[in-house]
Amino acid sequence: MNNLRNKVQLIGFVGQDPEIKTLESGKIMAVVSMATNEFYFDENNIKIEQTEWHRVVAWGKTAEIIQKYVLKGKEIAIEGKLIHHRYEDKNGVKKIITEVLVHEVLLFNKS
Repeated sequence: MNNLRNKVQLIGFVGQDPEIKTLESGKIMAVVSMATNEFYFDENNIKIEQTEWHRVVAWGKTAEIIQKYVLKGKEIAIEGKLIHHRYEDKNGVKKIITEVLVHEVLLFNKS
């Protein structure tokens, strides 16, 4: 049951080609901007689309899969967990970045 405490599953579209970084150690990191869409109807029965953008980060073999197969516009499913980074910018303003650390990625094959 512990693995349910911080679990994220998303299906959405990649907003831009993944950013791939290779660290000095040789470890590969992939950063993906991913959009998920929800639809609902307002009080006037008008269909509203709401888009949420997610910063998705993968390491190692998962990053290699993303590097090889994922491009802008591709629909993917990911499973991972939420992580937060806190830092102070150059003006001394405290910032928090929320990311999804990917454990698994599923590629959809659309013809």
